[in-house]
Amino acid sequence: MNWEKLLSAKRWGSEDKYNADPAEARSEFQRDYDRLIFSSPFRRLQNKTQVFPLPGSVFVHNRLTHSLEVASVGKSLGRIFYNKLKKDDAAVDEKLPLISEIGNIVSAACLAHDLGNPAFGHSGEAAISHYFTNGDGFMYKNQVSEAQWADLIDFEGNANAFRILTHPYAGKGYGSFALTYATLAAIAKYPCESLAGHNKANIYTKKYGFFQSELSGFQKIATELGMDQVTGSPLVYKRHPLVYLVEAADDICYNIIDLEDAHRLKILSYHDVETLLLQLCQDPKMPSRLAEIDDDDAKISLLRAKSISTLIGLCSELFYDEQKTILNGDFNRSLIDGIPEPFRSAMKEIARISVNKIYNYASVVQIEVAGYKVMGGLLEEFVPAYLNNNSHYTRKLVELIPKQFITSRTDPYSKIQTVLDFVSGMTDLYAVELFRKIKGISFPSIS
Repeated sequence: MNWEKLLSAKRWGSEDKYNADPAEARSEFQRDYDRLIFSSPFRRLQNKTQVFPLPGSVFVHNRLTHSLEVASVGKSLGRIFYNKLKKDDAAVDEKLPLISEIGNIVSAACLAHDLGNPAFGHSGEAAISHYFTNGDGFMYKNQVSEAQWADLIDFEGNANAFRILTHPYAGKGYGSFALTYATLAAIAKYPCESLAGHNKANIYTKKYGFFQSELSGFQKIATELGMDQVTGSPLVYKRHPLVYLVEAADDICYNIIDLEDAHRLKILSYHDVETLLLQLCQDPKMPSRLAEIDDDDAKISLLRAKSISTLIGLCSELFYDEQKTILNGDFNRSLIDGIPEPFRSAMKEIARISVNKIYNYASVVQIEVAGYKVMGGLLEEFVPAYLNNNSHYTRKLVELIPKQFITSRTDPYSKIQTVLDFVSGMTDLYAVELFRKIKGISFPSIS
């Protein structure tokens, strides 16, 4: 793979309008960022769970604030990489006219990385999958292909994000967001179809990155960008290099920010968080600086900022040093997993504490359980209603599905995807309210 092809500013769905003039293309990736910021799916992230239930009297991160922070870190990672290239080769801009835009590409991709996540965090994904593996949805197994079934029994937010960004929803125009090819490819952590996912031997096949409905679209993008295809079947590509920076930005943010939220909610003590983050600060004066601050939240804010700064430096340096291996598609670990000691061990300890004390905290588990019930309950109603639609009741249910999701296709897989588009796009609060209303638990008000 080479940077000249990988940084294409060609736009999805607007290829005929593509202007290859580098002077014009330099702002295209910033336009990607702006389109995402002003989009409805991005705004809905403010009411989607990151880790802790929403909302509460204590501020915690939701998917929107997380995505904005990831975008900020991602931009820094990309910019530092470019600065290193420029320092080593003053003529790099002449050789690669779009190389200075890497920070903008990564930043835009970071904004979009969680767009496909359903309500209730990862438990929402699990609930959708459970409906097809162990719920009423199992009855549809023989009505879809093996590859389509693999999509349904392991619903993947990464693949759903790519669908949201490229699918021609009714009334939205063919191009949908019409993002650049480079930004779309930078989102795909796992550039393979579902039949190839779950092979943990390779970093690019741990999960999957596109549904069968978007397979040909991803193929088109990967071919244009010169991404390396792994020979054989099912379809697998090696990662676009900028995926590593998007992934690193996400890893940095959620590992560090979850500690800050856990302290605000009194799940972890100040001493717990200080002990974990001091290992990352790389500042011998930090203890004395902390002693000058009275407020524990302010102390943790300082520790958080210094820790993120350290990790940005380490990850950008590793990305630069391993550029050749990454471009060859042979770097088989995340940047966080490749940083030197003692920082790698410090991050592993943070991950261990997070699993034991944060992700298994009572309120976090409760929201996961509630998510199972709500998401599963919505699918139990809407999937058979849309597929059969043979009664007054089912017709009324189908009328609740926004017209943009309704498909003209009649095959079961496409119709099931219609419901999944609708349900997976819901915020936590809307999903709960709709569940309660259609189950008769509460009665809708007239306003």
